[in-house]
Amino acid sequence: MSRTFDFIFYPKKPKGYEKGPVTLYLRITIDSKRSETATSLEIDPDKWESGKMKGTKEEAKSFNAYVDTLKNKLYDCHKELLQIGVPITAEALRNSFTGKGERPRYLIEIFKAHNSNIEKLIGKDYAKPTLTKYITTVTHLENFLKLKYKVSDINLSQLKYEFLADFEFYLKTEKSIEHNTTAKYIKNTKKVVNDCLAKGWLKMNPFTNYKITTKVVDRNFLSESELDILANKELKVERIALVRDIFVFSCYTGLSFIDVVNLTPNQIAIGMDREKWIFTSRQKTNTASHIPILPPAMAIINKYKDHPAAVNKGRLLPVLSNQKMNAYLKEIADLCEINKELTFHVARHTFATTVTLTNGVPIETVSKMLGHKKLQTTQHYAKILDAKISQDMSNLFKKFNPKPKLKKAANK
Repeated sequence: MSRTFDFIFYPKKPKGYEKGPVTLYLRITIDSKRSETATSLEIDPDKWESGKMKGTKEEAKSFNAYVDTLKNKLYDCHKELLQIGVPITAEALRNSFTGKGERPRYLIEIFKAHNSNIEKLIGKDYAKPTLTKYITTVTHLENFLKLKYKVSDINLSQLKYEFLADFEFYLKTEKSIEHNTTAKYIKNTKKVVNDCLAKGWLKMNPFTNYKITTKVVDRNFLSESELDILANKELKVERIALVRDIFVFSCYTGLSFIDVVNLTPNQIAIGMDREKWIFTSRQKTNTASHIPILPPAMAIINKYKDHPAAVNKGRLLPVLSNQKMNAYLKEIADLCEINKELTFHVARHTFATTVTLTNGVPIETVSKMLGHKKLQTTQHYAKILDAKISQDMSNLFKKFNPKPKLKKAANK
């Protein structure tokens, strides 16, 4: 921020000037450094006095009104540079005033343009939840800039390691956001910064020495006995029973909430084994997901095949909103005496662990059914299965612990 800011308008006489009108110039002075530019106005130097044209005629009034307009424009340019946190110099203010020089680029402005492009590609390259995450990231960035820098936007040239570290600290302390979610907001910001680097808008990458990685979190899932209790529990309220059934369907297919919502009857077809399969693609990643329909899942499809809420919408199952589903699942957990936080996503984890990996389905197969792009994404499920580890190691235990041979009785 500048310590002093001053300017004057003056008629500039060229060399060898004798008489007649000359161009009116603007001179800007900031911290004892000057920069000037010509305006579109001309005036006879003899008519200029105390920063305005002398006289009360219409010509003078019109001229002075235009000079006032230029003054207001200059103040607006100065205010804008202050608000977005750009270092203010005489040259920067002149360039802003004249519109010359390379256009400064600002993070929030670019981020919002990025989000606008994503919105236009929803249903093609992106899903709506992806847009929501980027919009939330922008909101956090705007609030951070107001709190930390007292500005509404920031020039790309000011993005440094310190900015990223401070943003991370802000998310974790001021907003009480846990580490992995913070890492996702930073990752979203990095995506936009990388776009700016690719377009040549940034000379140096602020992420060069900055690292933040997600922590491995044990995913909540139902054990075999818990899944049996939940699936077989008699529920007298129809809507609660419906939510339980949809949840169990996901436990036996591994489909996420939005993918269950989008399922249609024509996505069920006969697979190469002559059994019925689900052929779909994940909305989140647009990755193909082909899943054989296990008997418990097939029973639920048959149960609701004529349900009006599904038939009228051309859907396979009558799914409620995610918010309602999760609210009822908490009630269902209490009814079944399951001491775990039950959300719809627990069903997907249950499919990966209890239903498939624990029963010896190869991790590559599980990964394919889940629609994961990388096997690494699926591997964290295998890490949390003590039962699977025990099963895999049983043969090794037998090798190192052979049964002792019985000694023959001695002959008398």
